[in-house]
Amino acid sequence: MNRPTIKELDKKIREAKAAIRNQNILLVNQEAIAEDALELEYDIAEELYEVLEELLDEVSSSNYVGSRPPEKSYEEKIKNSDIFPFVINSNRFECKVYLKFTLAKNIFWLVSLHKNRPFKE
Repeated sequence: MNRPTIKELDKKIREAKAAIRNQNILLVNQEAIAEDALELEYDIAEELYEVLEELLDEVSSSNYVGSRPPEKSYEEKIKNSDIFPFVINSNRFECKVYLKFTLAKNIFWLVSLHKNRPFKE
């Protein structure tokens, strides 16, 4: 089986939305996410929940840009959790945004949220 399947991705998106609605969000690297928030011009302290809700309303399984099977996190806080990266055409930011997260024990762990930075060869 080629993981993650569309069904699995759709489920992860639904679970992510539920965790955010319940304000169960933790940041893997708060400093890096705060720096990226400055670039996207939003206030991480006041707008993070709203931003994540909007992005997850715009995302679908077709926006998945991760490997198959998903990579496992090496970050101690979420070690060995499957990581789910997406590139979303954001209406709010009027650009492509890279969103990477994992879910662990009904908690949405934000790994990355920044303007999409395509790899250069």
